[in-house]
Amino acid sequence: QVQFVESGGGLVQPGGSLRLSCVASGSIFSPYTMGWYRQGPENQRELVATCTHGGSTTYADSVKGRFTISRDNAKGTVYLQMNSLKPEDTALYLCSVKMFGGATYWGKGTLVTVSS
Repeated sequence: QVQFVESGGGLVQPGGSLRLSCVASGSIFSPYTMGWYRQGPENQRELVATCTHGGSTTYADSVKGRFTISRDNAKGTVYLQMNSLKPEDTALYLCSVKMFGGATYWGKGTLVTVSS
């Protein structure tokens, strides 16, 4: 079992910033990839960003240059710094852990609302 504690979501005006945090614990074995996905009103889930155990990152085109993912392996924590937020970034942001063997685990999410 993998447990997640996600935090940092909230209401922010367009152009504002938020920093999401996710602490993963439990049956997690290195190396593993941590990431953030988001789920919009129509429940479609899309990749936001991922970070491998070695620090390699990937981003969705829609967030490149605005969002930065980072992680602290010692703490089992992944962060998502979100700048220049837009209304279309509004979603439930889900933390994920993908094990080397392919199994993926999901947090329950933290809600981000971008609105004036």
